[in-house]
Amino acid sequence: MARMTCGVFLELLAREASPVEFEGPLVQARAQGASATVLAELEAAKLAALRVRSIMRRHARREAELAALFDTAGDLAGLRDLDAVLEAITRRARRLLNADIAYLTLNDDEHGETYMRVTDGSVSAAFRRLRLPMGTGLVGLVAQTAMPYTSAHYLGDEQFRHRGFIDSAVAEEGIVAILGVPMRLGSRVIGVLTAANRSERPFDQEEVALLGSLAAHAAVAIDNARLLEETQTALEELSAANDVIKARSEAVEQAARAHDRMTAVVVRGGGVEDVGAVVTELLGGTLHVLDADGRHLATTGSESAALSDEELSGVMASAHSARAQGRTVRRGDLWIASVTTGDEMLGTLVLRTADEVSGADQRILERAALVTALLVLFQRSVTEAEGRVRGELLDDLLSDRHTDAETLVVRARRVNVDLNAPHVLLCARCESHDHRQRAAFWASSFAAVEHGLAAARGDEIVLLLPGERAGDLARRVAKELGASLGRPATVGAAGPVRGPSEIAEAHLEARRCADALLALGRHGDGAGASELGFVGLLIGDGRDVPGFLGGTLGPVLGYDERRGTALVQTLDAYFGTGGSLSRTAERLHIHVNTVSQRLERISRLLGDDWQSPERALELQLALRLHRLSR
Repeated sequence: MARMTCGVFLELLAREASPVEFEGPLVQARAQGASATVLAELEAAKLAALRVRSIMRRHARREAELAALFDTAGDLAGLRDLDAVLEAITRRARRLLNADIAYLTLNDDEHGETYMRVTDGSVSAAFRRLRLPMGTGLVGLVAQTAMPYTSAHYLGDEQFRHRGFIDSAVAEEGIVAILGVPMRLGSRVIGVLTAANRSERPFDQEEVALLGSLAAHAAVAIDNARLLEETQTALEELSAANDVIKARSEAVEQAARAHDRMTAVVVRGGGVEDVGAVVTELLGGTLHVLDADGRHLATTGSESAALSDEELSGVMASAHSARAQGRTVRRGDLWIASVTTGDEMLGTLVLRTADEVSGADQRILERAALVTALLVLFQRSVTEAEGRVRGELLDDLLSDRHTDAETLVVRARRVNVDLNAPHVLLCARCESHDHRQRAAFWASSFAAVEHGLAAARGDEIVLLLPGERAGDLARRVAKELGASLGRPATVGAAGPVRGPSEIAEAHLEARRCADALLALGRHGDGAGASELGFVGLLIGDGRDVPGFLGGTLGPVLGYDERRGTALVQTLDAYFGTGGSLSRTAERLHIHVNTVSQRLERISRLLGDDWQSPERALELQLALRLHRLSR
């Protein structure tokens, strides 16, 4: 009977019966009147079966825990979404511990809090938004101390620091028993994994260990996600950096190719227009090339309006900014690059375009500015070298030291100057030493273009230019030189001359002419010696022209200025007609009596002897000076 009963216990174990069902065989044996020995054997078999049942249940539970941990490890191995992994860990913790709620918090070290990250089984919105200061509540204490804590009845447990908003959220969720374990990365706590029930319940050590294992997996998941995110961020940054490097490399290569093209243009003897043509071919738009003072040198590209005065003013301000920054500066639809070398500003490139100008395009414009600077310096060097040759030749011509005229003619021919052709000798005067230096450079360039010669001598600039009309050439040089300097330039001229022998004498005449213009107050003007006639010879040494005019014609000039009369005009016409009253009246279109009345007024102003030979000569000279000075 005992064997049959033992078999019954095995059947109960096989079908995982409840502990109460294991009392059945004993009850049945007592009812059948079994002996005490049999009943003792059945009791021992029951206890053994219950122990086996307990061991089997522990093994099953351990197997389930291991399976959960294995599944969690698998989730970590295939980690794609951190939220999904953390939700799976929290859900498994709730199921394995047979808890009503499971939740996971993460630490916010900056604010000294731990906050809800994932919940499973929660019904309270306030509980899911909870943030617990470090050291407060069960979870805050675990986060601070890195030790697991458990409470069978949390709200009545005095071992924790209670806060009203925490207890209110816990009460709204209906939580009673809580178990919390830290999530560690090395020695650092990054959060807390918690299981909770809505009824009193003690948590045993096995449950603490199980939840701790899941917390360790959660910490690994979070760290892996952080590392993956950092790796992805690093890869994205590396990819972006690679794109930038690639773009910059392409930009540098494109700028280098453009630089090679522009350099090749210069090597072939091209000028700033040719460099500008390369720029507009590559970038489109219109390129304006300006000199250091903002004057226009060249324009290339599509047809476009010239720079307005307002734009030009802004361009020059931006050019100084571009020079200081060492890069292209934008001003509306204008892109401005400064042409500089060392501390000297040589010019400005202005690209007008409606299209967007990329960084690579800006590099091309900056390369063009660099090539233009080299070209300007090269041209300046050539001009200065040629200017020295031309200046030395003109010095020899002016010094009148030459003994072999043919040698001078040959030297001139080497710089494209034909001394046997008619030339005009010009003498230019400037206001200051600085202006004379700039004027010398301008004159050297101007003479080279005009196939002439130029030299700086003391306080004057001397030019020998092809031509026959001395006055017209003097006025042209005065105008263009003055515009270049931004200051008046006075130019006297003599000629035309042919051959080396006439140049030194023409120089003296041109100097006297320049002196005469300055004496007459005609600063910034130009004239030929023949236009001044004998007046130039008389006043070329710096005589006091205003004083002479005042002493000779002063009373008549003053009378005309006060009364608005024409006595000076009448006196000039009277001398011009040889003293004839009728011809004077005819020239002035007035009556003879009016002429007589005016001459009487002149006699009262100048004295009765004004028609004497000496006074008449002085008056006629004064009238000529007055006419020239006007």
